[in-house]
Amino acid sequence: MTCPVHEPVPFPRERDHVLGPVRGLSRLRQEEPVRKVRFPNGIDAWLAANYEHFRAVTGTPERFSSRKDEIEPQLRKVSRPPMKIPASFNRADGEEHQHYRRKLTAEFMVKRIAGLRPRIQQIVDEHLDAVAARPGPVDLVSAFTLPVPSLVIAELLGVPYEHRRAFQEAASTSLGLNATADEVQQSFARLGEILGSVFDARLADPRDDLISRLLHEHPDLSRAEATTLCIGLLVAGHETTANFSGMAIITLLQQPEQLAKFTAHPEKAARAVEEIMRRLSGNSSGALIRRAVENVEVGGQQIRAGEWVAVSMAAANLDPALCPHAEQLDLDRAPVQHVAFGHGPHACLGQNLARAELEIMLVSLFARFPHLRLAVPVEELPFRNDMLVYGVHALPVTW
Repeated sequence: MTCPVHEPVPFPRERDHVLGPVRGLSRLRQEEPVRKVRFPNGIDAWLAANYEHFRAVTGTPERFSSRKDEIEPQLRKVSRPPMKIPASFNRADGEEHQHYRRKLTAEFMVKRIAGLRPRIQQIVDEHLDAVAARPGPVDLVSAFTLPVPSLVIAELLGVPYEHRRAFQEAASTSLGLNATADEVQQSFARLGEILGSVFDARLADPRDDLISRLLHEHPDLSRAEATTLCIGLLVAGHETTANFSGMAIITLLQQPEQLAKFTAHPEKAARAVEEIMRRLSGNSSGALIRRAVENVEVGGQQIRAGEWVAVSMAAANLDPALCPHAEQLDLDRAPVQHVAFGHGPHACLGQNLARAELEIMLVSLFARFPHLRLAVPVEELPFRNDMLVYGVHALPVTW
């Protein structure tokens, strides 16, 4: 049965508390789980606001395409046109998507990431040593949550860490709500020049890193394709973990009973991290964008071929159909199949790395600083309302 179509409502973005979910998603999930919304750039889409529909849309690329050949619904008020770059496999479907993804999959398998854990631990310990040596308060974003994943992904790829500002700037620019398309292209071009010199060095002298393997094991890749793949990994490889870890620290500090559970059972940290990721992704204000390939009915609404569909990760991970009392963080909760890393063929490639980093970072931080606390009230923290990915720009703490 097809439900009536109403005039689009503004895409929900406001929240009642800095650590709370976006206002209105709960009502939509209950009353209008699929309804038309208008994004800040003026483009309409069907918003799917529950767990079932999130998986249905992201799990069937033959019905809902990831291609973005036209301007899509965006959180930016001024649209950025899609960049015409090769090997942008997150904006591709089917064999084109898999062609590039297969070249990277082995680098992020569980076994490969397990081998990286001692080095991740070493990087974490070195940064915590530096934090301990400084008088408080210390900004954990600049001292810990940003540099740790930046250094990890740089070493994994084989990019000298001295160039970290280039890929951090590319991430900040591309994920910002206010940067222009020209500014994004310029930041990517600067990073591309750096990668070009790294490629030349690795072709002449291969090492045990991703870039060396990518260039020597996949000679069919053009220089432009390899550049695109590596830029994507450098940007995504630190940005998500940096924001998740910062928000996780704040959330645990604000919920001492959950923090006590976390610190009392470090052997259960991996399971706790899954619940933390589920709940924190419920604070997201964005959506994954797809386009209907054919006429299809979702949640009683007839979606026509060519129409945009936005699926809310926040609404899906806070859906009571996924777990009871889903808006609560509960580290005693049995594991559930959350979608914090997406779902289907486009699920996050680096999710195993992100899990390992978050576990090591959180366990090590709270073991080292058992009396850690915020240096300012949580409401005074500079939250990233100007970015696609929610988090904090700075996290001052004392111990």
